[in-house]
Amino acid sequence: MRSNPVRAAVDSVANSRGRSMRHVLVGLGLTAGAVALSALIARMNAPTPDNPEIYSDYEELAQPDLKPPPRVFAMVWPPLFMALTLSGLRIWNAPASAARTQALTLWGAVQALNAVWMALGPRRLGGQLSAAVASLGTAAAYVWRARRVDPPAANMVAPYVGWIGFANVLTEELWRKNPEARTMH
Repeated sequence: MRSNPVRAAVDSVANSRGRSMRHVLVGLGLTAGAVALSALIARMNAPTPDNPEIYSDYEELAQPDLKPPPRVFAMVWPPLFMALTLSGLRIWNAPASAARTQALTLWGAVQALNAVWMALGPRRLGGQLSAAVASLGTAAAYVWRARRVDPPAANMVAPYVGWIGFANVLTEELWRKNPEARTMH
């Protein structure tokens, strides 16, 4: 019996051998939806040319010395979000086990913390720094747990963990340079 080359490619990328197409599509919907929601929250809370300041009751924040241009963020986030989606999908498609459930739970927590971190924005530095640190720790725990379930899924998230670590450095520097923005108003 001949195998379908498209299905074989999907199975290889999505770790879905032996899974029904319905299972794969539900997983894709859940993982892409969670990541898209985080990205949407980030977009809604990002300054725009029409509205450069989301929270106008603050003075201009002193910026970190090593802050990359916004163009870099725009180029880096889409591939990282795609890797997060594919990693979550690969774990979703792995055989059922306690390790898989733990990895999926951590993956979901990473998405929730991303949404919180991005929703807080740079004007709520104390909360943003807390969410960023929690996000980094949770993402590292996800990589550790995912490695036991599907090593390629864990490898896909390693660049995200590095980027979140760098983002934590930027957030901490913002927090340090702007003590007046640490409080909630």
